[in-house]
Amino acid sequence: MTKPVLPAFLSVQGFHLSDEEKYLLEQSNPLGVCLFALGCANVQNKTQLQQLCQEIKETIGREDVLIAADQEGGRVRRLNGDDFSPLAEQAALKTEEQAKAHACLAAADLKSCGLNVNFAPVLDIDYDFTSAVLKGRCFSGDGRQIAKLGKAMIDEYTADGVCPCIKHIPGHGQAVSDPHLELPVIEADLDSLEQDFFPFRQLKDAPMGMVAHLLLKAVDAENPSSESAEVIQKIIRRHIGFQGFLVSDALVMQALKGSVTERARRALAAGCDAVCLGNTGLQANHELAGSGLVMSDEATERLDKIHQIISRPLKPVSYEQIKNKYCTAMKNIITYNADYDATEVLNRIRH
Repeated sequence: MTKPVLPAFLSVQGFHLSDEEKYLLEQSNPLGVCLFALGCANVQNKTQLQQLCQEIKETIGREDVLIAADQEGGRVRRLNGDDFSPLAEQAALKTEEQAKAHACLAAADLKSCGLNVNFAPVLDIDYDFTSAVLKGRCFSGDGRQIAKLGKAMIDEYTADGVCPCIKHIPGHGQAVSDPHLELPVIEADLDSLEQDFFPFRQLKDAPMGMVAHLLLKAVDAENPSSESAEVIQKIIRRHIGFQGFLVSDALVMQALKGSVTERARRALAAGCDAVCLGNTGLQANHELAGSGLVMSDEATERLDKIHQIISRPLKPVSYEQIKNKYCTAMKNIITYNADYDATEVLNRIRH
């Protein structure tokens, strides 16, 4: 009998799986695993990362297990160092050709190591007052430009066998605080929020989307968007029209309250198809793995499209030639800065 799938991206703690992690993954049969550079410290070099991804697949016993990372570019990239392509921050990309080359290089690194999901591109609008946590990670303040560059990336990722994940739906740009540390409250009315919804509506056919942790007072003044049926069903599913696979932003962010299992149950009940645990230790993984949560039939159907994408091989192109042209166009590619990586903030809190 087929074991039910836990609707979650778990995390692992090092460069290789411990015996305890192997048992946990084998028993819980998670949808996937999300890898990090710091905190969990999953990426050392290309050979090690290939071995870790293979370990994960063999342990869970599914070739279609989703292995994800935040490989946006700039200060938010997990695959970093001489073994991997340099990637500029999204704000540096100005043309569809640059966006396509960016996604092509990211996909080649991910796919060649065994990863098959990238939590990118970011489709949030960059306002003057947007939280520093997003600065440099957004394409621009122009919704049409965001949609154009986002589509170029999505098309390239899917052609290369990597599932893209648009984020942070329904739009994080008007938040002035960091959800890693507290729940951002957005006071804007629905008319003002339309510009944030716009890029997501234009790219509503993307295969996967990540739901933000925000309090949209004009829609639901009580619950974070990732735990709000009002936001997910009325805004994301109907108003924006997104019908792809929905995953929550990291459960361990301090924007949410309650235990890991309570957070996951609320997100799934509101309409998320799966949850992402985030950069955290073994205790939280054990708790979520033992929660008894099961993927819904609707989520399983949406997952089929992702499985079709990740089964595709990389295109036979000259990646070195693409890299040289891309690096020439970008000129100054920002190096990884561990002190200001939005999704690694909690690592400092943990320690």
